[in-house]
Amino acid sequence: MAEQVLIQFRADKALKQEVSEIYERLGMDLPTAFRMFMAKSKMVKGLPFEAMLPENTITRTEAKNAFHELREQAADVPEMSLEEINAEILALRTERRG
Repeated sequence: MAEQVLIQFRADKALKQEVSEIYERLGMDLPTAFRMFMAKSKMVKGLPFEAMLPENTITRTEAKNAFHELREQAADVPEMSLEEINAEILALRTERRG
């Protein structure tokens, strides 16, 4: 057997708990899952999953401006009563079924 080393790192406690529970349901512990991750990384000579930045990204300021613009547009939309909303929902459901 090859010489073994201890690997340590810090992780968010809640995240660690969540993924530990997932691996337990799969019948393994966290160290086994990490060994599998490293073995697969060696096989593919990289990350064992696709890792790339999204093509379209927006800045926080752009998102905030878009939100405010949508709110301004929505300000012109007339208020609907609960009965009107429910009637529209019922009409759409009926249309989908028919």
